[in-house]
Amino acid sequence: MADRPSRVRPDLVPRVRRRLSVLNQAERLEDVRLPGFNLHRLRGRPRRYSIHVNGPWCITFEWIDGDAWRVDLEQYH
Repeated sequence: MADRPSRVRPDLVPRVRRRLSVLNQAERLEDVRLPGFNLHRLRGRPRRYSIHVNGPWCITFEWIDGDAWRVDLEQYH
């Protein structure tokens, strides 16, 4: 995320940054299983996961060889 994220709602920025930092530092998927993150696997292929941000907003991603790939902020509910 850029220093001045213009496409993310301002009230979501701190929570999104925190979660992206955790994803970046995680060595195992279990490292992302923190209180309030509600880590869970999504249905379908490719295998994707979700962590809660706020309300209907979630960060979704693929977990490949110890790294988060194709990371998106989305409302999927």
